Amino acid sequence: MTQADNETRDLVILGGGLVGMTLALAAAKKGLSSHVIDRADPAELTAEGFDDRATAISTASWHLFENIGIAEGLEAFACDISAIAVTDQNKPGRLDFVPGPDDGTLGRMFPNRRLRLALFEAAAQEPLINWVAKAQVTERQRSEYGVAAVLADGRKLKGRLMVAAEGRQSPTRDAAGITIAKWDYRHRAVICGLTHERPHDNVAWEIFYPAGPFALLPMNDDADGTHRSSLVWTVSESDAAGVTKLGDRAFLAEVEKRMGGVLGRVLSVGARSSWPLGFHHTAKITAERLALIGDSAHGIHPIAGQGLNLGLRDVGALTQVLAEGARLGLDPGDPEVLKRYEAWRGLDSFMVALATDGLTRLFGVPGKTASAVRRLGMAAVQRTPLLKQFFMNEARGVSGDLPELLKA
Repeated sequence: MTQADNETRDLVILGGGLVGMTLALAAAKKGLSSHVIDRADPAELTAEGFDDRATAISTASWHLFENIGIAEGLEAFACDISAIAVTDQNKPGRLDFVPGPDDGTLGRMFPNRRLRLALFEAAAQEPLINWVAKAQVTERQRSEYGVAAVLADGRKLKGRLMVAAEGRQSPTRDAAGITIAKWDYRHRAVICGLTHERPHDNVAWEIFYPAGPFALLPMNDDADGTHRSSLVWTVSESDAAGVTKLGDRAFLAEVEKRMGGVLGRVLSVGARSSWPLGFHHTAKITAERLALIGDSAHGIHPIAGQGLNLGLRDVGALTQVLAEGARLGLDPGDPEVLKRYEAWRGLDSFMVALATDGLTRLFGVPGKTASAVRRLGMAAVQRTPLLKQFFMNEARGVSGDLPELLKA
């Protein structure tokens, strides 16, 4: 057991993924110490080819990265999203979101591997973070006096507030008896990288089909100028096995058919992975000396690319209430501190979750009549600048009561 393991720290963060590690770094900027405990091996998580997924980082989330000091190292890997084009099955009635000259981008695309590397490198340099990787938690202890995580090797890491950042299947949330509303969409997201004939011009495409959205997200060109995008294709659970087993040529033909020529011919497809899609939302996000962040608290459909950004808003809000509480002499696990976090994030995350669920259902209604109604609605939004601005502000994450760390 190291000296750091023996210290009672402000936070015991269970889960060292993108959300958990961002919290540890944000908290450290405010002088708060943490134990970060994760099952995974960081070397595997950052290995070439481990994860072909890419993530859209909203404007607000990028401000958070700037404020915790990791943006500079990430800048070279960013691909700006300068516009979003939305269509119903590539039929007439397209909806375009293009920000004004003073609004900046609608977000930035990053390979997940690069986000992990930036966070892990920063965490390794931060003395206020005791990062314990490849660790199994066998017992979670919470009382009015403090918290502790007991590991399989017998170590006991103590703190004042436990934070669950373990993802959708959070054992800490379940052990705390927090009720959760959830349903399965019976869909899977098939994800891979594509190379294509025409440049994407930094436009993200969201093409809706009855089975679900077909999203083409801009990525940086290769060094030789090859044009690249990331594909997130939602298919029904019954079709998923067949789609993932298709040979490259057949898969490429299916993708090309759905793209409707927006990026020219598809030249190659990368390794494919698929992920089940579901919705879940907890009845509350706090308990005695416990806070939930990210997917431990809420899981949404990737239709609007807001999953990680929602978790990063949790990070900003929790860090702010902890720092303000500390200035008043309050313990991180104080019920008043947790009450503020619950009130701040509970409603906002629920509204985003409801909106994405509603969109999923709206665009999933089959038939020509439903498609015609959707396209009429899209045409109305296209002609209404105020509505378009509202949707763009939501996409950029700059609406609502924003934590200080998510502001420029």
